[in-house]
Amino acid sequence: MIIAAAREIHNNEVVFVGMRLPMVAYAVARLTHAPDAVGFFECGVMRHQPAQSLLYTMGDPANQKSAAWLTGTLQLMGMLQAGKVHAGFIGGAQIDRFGNINTSRIGKPGPGFTKLPGSGGAADIAAMSQRLFSIMKHQRRRFVERVDYVTSTGYLDGGDSRQQAGLHHGGTTAVITDLGILRPFGPNHELHLASWHPGITVAQIRQATGWDLQRLPDAEETNAPSKEELQALKKVDPQGFWS
Repeated sequence: MIIAAAREIHNNEVVFVGMRLPMVAYAVARLTHAPDAVGFFECGVMRHQPAQSLLYTMGDPANQKSAAWLTGTLQLMGMLQAGKVHAGFIGGAQIDRFGNINTSRIGKPGPGFTKLPGSGGAADIAAMSQRLFSIMKHQRRRFVERVDYVTSTGYLDGGDSRQQAGLHHGGTTAVITDLGILRPFGPNHELHLASWHPGITVAQIRQATGWDLQRLPDAEETNAPSKEELQALKKVDPQGFWS
């Protein structure tokens, strides 16, 4: 998942880095194919190079040390609104076939209702970054036909509904899971299976998905991590805390 996420980061891009695995993915990308990618961290940190030690949270002292800019959330969100962020990474409790993400609640108020942490900056990142990536564990209860609550916008109801809502760029570009990678396809922007990780079958992924998941015409097995990528991951996460 980390290597697949790192591959989505292009060189010279500004990347809004989310918590947990995206922090590691950004560092791996910087050490391999994207040496000039810039990392934005929601707490107000901007970096031109990976932190020199493992990050547990984006506000760790190691992330502040040697940062290019230490500022506040408002300043980074302002740059996001100005269209200066190329790619954003977020997670979620649920995602649906149009890439809408839920981090607010499961069910409706009453028996069985579960309150989740909420948006943080995820709604902003989903609405205003030029490309959106999500990293999630692939389970049927998470990959649903329709999310219980749209915290972060994907393609809403499909088709041009995102544009009709006033969001004229962006949208979910890839969903990276422990089983494979999903990408939007066709005029409806429904998520399709783009690749399955080594050792995983298409049947396993379809079984773990709550809608009738279709394959992209050029879907294939995910390329295994290269020696260079694994070396970078080992350097970033030497004890395997995240990986």
